[in-house]
Amino acid sequence: MLFNSLNLSKELLDAIHKKGYQKASPVQQQVIPLVLEGKDVLASAQTGTGKTAGFSLPLLQKLQNSKDKSSQIKGLILTPTRELAAQVAENIREYGCYLRFKALVIYGGVSINPQKYKLNKGVDIVVATPGRLLDHLQQQTINLDSVEMFVLDEADRMLDMGFIRDIRKIIKTLPAVRQNLLFSATFSKEIRLLANNLLNSPTVVEVTPPYSTVDKVKQLVIPVDKQRKRELLSYQIGMGNWQQILVFTRTKHMANRLTERLNEDGIIASAFHGNKSQAARTNTLKQFKLGKVRALVATDIAARGIDINALPYVINYELPYLPEDYIHRIGRTARAGQEGYAISLVCVDEIKLLKGIEKLLNYQIEQKIIAGFEIDPRIPPEPIRKNKTSIKRNKSNFKKNRNKKNYNSRRSRSKSSKSKYFRKSN
Repeated sequence: MLFNSLNLSKELLDAIHKKGYQKASPVQQQVIPLVLEGKDVLASAQTGTGKTAGFSLPLLQKLQNSKDKSSQIKGLILTPTRELAAQVAENIREYGCYLRFKALVIYGGVSINPQKYKLNKGVDIVVATPGRLLDHLQQQTINLDSVEMFVLDEADRMLDMGFIRDIRKIIKTLPAVRQNLLFSATFSKEIRLLANNLLNSPTVVEVTPPYSTVDKVKQLVIPVDKQRKRELLSYQIGMGNWQQILVFTRTKHMANRLTERLNEDGIIASAFHGNKSQAARTNTLKQFKLGKVRALVATDIAARGIDINALPYVINYELPYLPEDYIHRIGRTARAGQEGYAISLVCVDEIKLLKGIEKLLNYQIEQKIIAGFEIDPRIPPEPIRKNKTSIKRNKSNFKKNRNKKNYNSRRSRSKSSKSKYFRKSN
């Protein structure tokens, strides 16, 4: 379906064509008409499906057609991360480049004063993260009484990050009569409960099966000993002449360490994680998009919200603790119809994590052994220690009443187990 059949204004269509888009994605085809009709929407869509345009375009059209031309906040979009907030705000400005409106992105990690100044002058759309938005509400520097449309983006990630209480506080400040849109990669019980409390007789849109990956992502597992991962990564980058690589690690420490080693190997790399200042993260991402940084080494903070045109390679240097995070990681490539590769370097310690991912995908990922990097069967698996954040998020594995004896018992069995999971491959 073409965009010009979705009853969008000429100004929006001109902006869409300026970006080089002609056909609307499935989520856009379903969501845009519903939003224009004023309906609440509960939408399940994976990353890279075009959902940002799905809510941004009809929001802009409603602003364009509104009789209320006052500079009051009429659209509020809540996102889990700073990067996603910045990306959504950038997309809104691009889609609305031929319209007169003011959009503001507000998040933490930067001074609050410039945000206060712009809010005081008046804005039409606010894209925010929960923490900084609550700061403004507590300081009474933002007024949400005129919000007509509320968008909760990446709701499942919000819950994973523990934002549910913040979300509830924010919802209480909104006018009772408003249009609500909730977007989530999954429809868990928690998401449906949140939707029941937020949405009014919503239309449910599911454009992809739960936990499905982007069709054009070519996935591959390369078995390798943990101590040789960096060597293999540098070898693959050099042999394949890879020029733009997003590399995921589980921890900030490993991201920093791997970045140093890659630079020692002559590969220009930068670390990207929560310990970096917002200014440093923004600059690093800019340099990566411009091609001045060859490898961006990131923790899962980058799994959502980073939108890079034609990113060819996502490398899982370490598999994530949660299978769902694998989906979000590889969703950074093969976006907007492009092809991409998701390559996981898997050591014997990570076999259980790999099994969890394949169970979620409902199929086994192809494996390939690289000559000269065959795994050493004499190396026993070691337990992977999870940090505090992962323990909090993975409720199924870390029960509140778990006792130390049972935990140590499981660790003991893990150390003694022999792995026969890796399949032979040429």
